[in-house]
Amino acid sequence: MRVPRRRREAVEVNLTPLIDVVFLLLIFFMVSTTFETRQALELELPETVTGVAAEPSPVTVVVTPAGEYRLGERTLTAGALPEALAARAERAREHGLVVEADGRAAHAAVVRVLDRAGALGIRRVRIATAEATHTEAETP
Repeated sequence: MRVPRRRREAVEVNLTPLIDVVFLLLIFFMVSTTFETRQALELELPETVTGVAAEPSPVTVVVTPAGEYRLGERTLTAGALPEALAARAERAREHGLVVEADGRAAHAAVVRVLDRAGALGIRRVRIATAEATHTEAETP
């Protein structure tokens, strides 16, 4: 005996109410949001009479193209750098360390200074650069 099957109707999902709700939420959040414009502070900076900086200068390490280092007036090799930098580590922690590397210096020489500074706990490290002149910027 054959039992006749009922035909199922195709199920359709009506997305119109969902789209309406999404647009209503979008409009609600757009209307209820407040936008603040930040005003710049007008500062009157103090002027100095003597022209001397109030903050002591940071420790400066110069990396030469030959792979040597200058710390103050002393010229150092890679082997002598850790001891010389350790001697000035306390001052570098307080006032910072500036690494001035020549453009032709090896990257490894600069990284050696940065690694040693990190090992000594010096966290304020800056790498000094010079602004390129017009002729230097054009040369490849």
